[in-house]
Amino acid sequence: MTDERADLPFPLSGTTLVVGPSNVGKTRLTARALDAWVGSRGAEGVVVLDFAPEFERDGRVLGGRLTRFGPLPEGVRASVLDTHAPRAEGETEAESVRLAGENADRARAIVDNLPDRPRAVFVNDATIPFQHERGPPEWLTDYCDRTEAAVLNAFESDELGTDDPVSRHEREVLGTLRAWADRVVRLDDDGGEG
Repeated sequence: MTDERADLPFPLSGTTLVVGPSNVGKTRLTARALDAWVGSRGAEGVVVLDFAPEFERDGRVLGGRLTRFGPLPEGVRASVLDTHAPRAEGETEAESVRLAGENADRARAIVDNLPDRPRAVFVNDATIPFQHERGPPEWLTDYCDRTEAAVLNAFESDELGTDDPVSRHEREVLGTLRAWADRVVRLDDDGGEG
């Protein structure tokens, strides 16, 4: 991660959800928040969950891990999920649903093995594990409720579809996360706050 300490558009307390379409800066903002937390409060008790797939489509990378912006701070507990990009990788609707189910199963194994008492949680691409009914978002929200601060980012756009089962489930989960979070920060296509 960079050593950038620029002002964040939200406090590092409670729960924050950063949303927007692809490539608007959600991951970068989450990385900045992680750096700011570790820089001021240390790495003890910090959990990083990176659910982002890395998939290239039409010359553009969809998703992307926090480590695109530098190494994670030393001492954080990081769990990286080897995920699929169901709508981009699946050639049929049924295959997309199957891939989303695999993501949910893999995420459950990670969440079940997290430390019991996190101080802060930072989540990249928070809806990926919950695009299938086998992945209830309460796995994540209940865990984040134990912290001093949680910063999550999530894709919010219809650019990858709206009527398929994966997109419908993702929208429901996003609604759950929006209702749960203390604050929602929306980034526009220009990378600014909306």
